[in-house]
Amino acid sequence: MKNKNPVLKLSICVTTGVFLWLLSPYIDIPEKGWYVFSVFFTVILSFILKPYPMGMMVLMGLITLSATNTITMDEALSGYADTTVWLVVAAFLIAGGIISSGIGKRIALQLISWFGKSMLGLAYSICGAELILGPVVPSNTARGGGIIAPIVNSISHSLNSSSDKNPEKAGRFLTLVGAHANLITAAMFLTGMAANPLVAKAINDNFGISFDWGTWALGAIIPGIIGLLLLPIVIYQISKPTLKDTSSAQKKANAELKNMGEKLNRNEWVMLIIMMLLLLLWSTKFLHGMSTTLVAWMGVMVMLITSIQKWTDIINNTKAWDTLIWLGGLLTMASMLKNYGFIDWVVIHFQDWVLGYNGLTTIILLGLIYFYSMYMFSMLTAHIFAMVSIFLGLTITLDTEPILTAGIFAYFSCLCGCLTYYSTGPVIIYFGLGYVSSAKWFTTGFIISLFHLIIWLGIGLIWWKLIGWW
Repeated sequence: MKNKNPVLKLSICVTTGVFLWLLSPYIDIPEKGWYVFSVFFTVILSFILKPYPMGMMVLMGLITLSATNTITMDEALSGYADTTVWLVVAAFLIAGGIISSGIGKRIALQLISWFGKSMLGLAYSICGAELILGPVVPSNTARGGGIIAPIVNSISHSLNSSSDKNPEKAGRFLTLVGAHANLITAAMFLTGMAANPLVAKAINDNFGISFDWGTWALGAIIPGIIGLLLLPIVIYQISKPTLKDTSSAQKKANAELKNMGEKLNRNEWVMLIIMMLLLLLWSTKFLHGMSTTLVAWMGVMVMLITSIQKWTDIINNTKAWDTLIWLGGLLTMASMLKNYGFIDWVVIHFQDWVLGYNGLTTIILLGLIYFYSMYMFSMLTAHIFAMVSIFLGLTITLDTEPILTAGIFAYFSCLCGCLTYYSTGPVIIYFGLGYVSSAKWFTTGFIISLFHLIIWLGIGLIWWKLIGWW
């Protein structure tokens, strides 16, 4: 859809930034720290108003900070040397291989063929596909929007349910399951969503602990699986489909599998082996010591050597390189906020609000504020960058285990995307299918948010106690 009034939107962003910049003499914050915040806030506002692409706006921010001598050029480029950025780039490249090889689509169709005898069976097939692909398709947009959402739409049509005709028969239910299952699997793995490594970096910066792939997955595996098991049942009660017989969906899945070939082709086999090796190496870091980023790039190199992806595929993966631009720049700004004293100022001035309270109670309260503050943002990434470091900083002086705090904020960073229909790429894509009205999405999202809180602060806290997190 064409962007309306980009100049007007940009003018609003710039005016806001200039206004904040000029407030510096009247605010008791280190001057450069306030200047970085002014530009950072302007960039986050641009993510919400969307005058121009994210990468372009981040570059504008870096240029402004460098041209005004707020930061040096070396500092401006420092974010691009961070391993977090290159993990995310590798993640997008690996996702490209999974999609182009066809193995992701085959897994989803095979699950539907096996379990799609009922509406709940179809829903569990979607959840199963998300769980299998979640660890190795690190772009939740590629996973949900590129692989599973088109299948959900196709299956719905085969059941005579479309956005303008009988959406209540099947499409509405399956769409809601697909979107919310995507967010659960995004929360379960460090590589479940492109922005997750940013949270892991913020945790390391604030607490000095490595919330790596294995640690992230260990804390999420029990509440995540229970959430996936119960999600279809909960949504079935919220948006009950009128159709009972789904045999036509199974037939369509079988027909598509037949078109793909009964046996895995060479590229599918190779990509499946790469996926399994990535999972093995990511989960056994304690044995070999190789970083998550190094393992991901080893996977990319194997894809190239085995011709799963050509070099032209790599350089034409615009999502990967676009992400490199905006993510590296945002990491620079986030680092400068801390280096030039802004984060420390916020923490010092707001710590009094949390002192004197029970540590666990305060962390849960801050976690809830963090979760529902997502209503003010149009993107999970913007929410994470704007909020997570500040909230983590506020918990440093609390009498509780940092690893517990890290887990709550890491998982809530993804799960809070359930609240709106514009929180992240796959949610926007599912909503765009047209089966669910905006009002229905908001009411369902709020109910699902309560569902997540019960699972992750109920069963989750018990599980985290058992594994020694508190």
